[in-house]
Amino acid sequence: MSAPIIEIDRISKSFGALRVLDELSFTVQPGEKLALIGPSGSGKTTILRILMTLETISSGHIRIDGEELFHMPKDGRLVPADERHLHRMRSKIGMVFQLFNLFPHKCVLDNVTLAPILTKGVSKADAEREAMRLLEMVGMADKARAMPAELSGGQKQRAAIARALALQPRIMLFDEVTSALDPELVEEVLNVMRRLGEETDMTMLLVTHEMSFAHDFADRVLFFDRGRIVEEGPPDQIFRNPKQERTQAFLKKIIAAGQRV
Repeated sequence: MSAPIIEIDRISKSFGALRVLDELSFTVQPGEKLALIGPSGSGKTTILRILMTLETISSGHIRIDGEELFHMPKDGRLVPADERHLHRMRSKIGMVFQLFNLFPHKCVLDNVTLAPILTKGVSKADAEREAMRLLEMVGMADKARAMPAELSGGQKQRAAIARALALQPRIMLFDEVTSALDPELVEEVLNVMRRLGEETDMTMLLVTHEMSFAHDFADRVLFFDRGRIVEEGPPDQIFRNPKQERTQAFLKKIIAAGQRV
C-alpha cells in the first residue's frame, strides 16, 4: 500500500463548549473515493472545511502528501503555519459546496477561469481553453457565457464542479452537493461525479445523504456520530451488514424515510 495522501492524526475541534470532532484519526489513500455519512451535526462537513483550511483544529495534526497542513518546520521544530504555507497546501485541494458559491456578477466561463488566472498566473487564453474543456466534461459548454441567475440549480452545481477542477487539485471535497437541488436535478450532478470517479485518479471525499450513490461510488465508507468514527468499511459491509448498533439504527431511519441503500 502506498503512503496515504491524507493523514488525520488525533484531531479535535471545538466551537466554544461544543466539541465537534473528538480525537479523530483516519487516513485516505491516493485515488481513494471515500464517503462520509452520519447524522447532521456529527462532524462530517467540519472535516472538509478543516481540510480546505476554512476552519482550524483545536489539537492534533493533519498531513497532506506527508506534509503538515497547519504546521510548518522552523529552526528544527514545528510551528503554526503562516498564510503562505496554507495557500500552498490549499492549492492541492478543491471543494464543491452545497450552495454553489458562484460569483453572481460573472458568467460561467469567468467563474471557472478566475482562480487559475489570479492564483497560478495562467494566461487568459490558456485558462479559457482549459475551462471550456472542463465545461464540456460537465455538460455545460453551451452555458459558458450564461450568468448564474440564468441557470438551474443543477447547472450551477456542475459549473461549480468545473470551477473546482480548474485549479487541478489532487484532492476533491464534495459537501452535500445535491442537498439544495430539486429532486429531478440531483441525478445530473451525480452523473458528473460518477464520470469524475471513472475518468480521473483524483482522491475524493464525499459528504452525502444520498446513500445509494455513496454505496455505488465509494471505495470505503466512514460512519460518523458525535465527532467520532463509529464504523468503517467497504460499502457492502456498511450498508448491507453493519456491525454497530448505532450504524444499524441510522440506516433503519434512512430506509424508513424512503431511501434505497
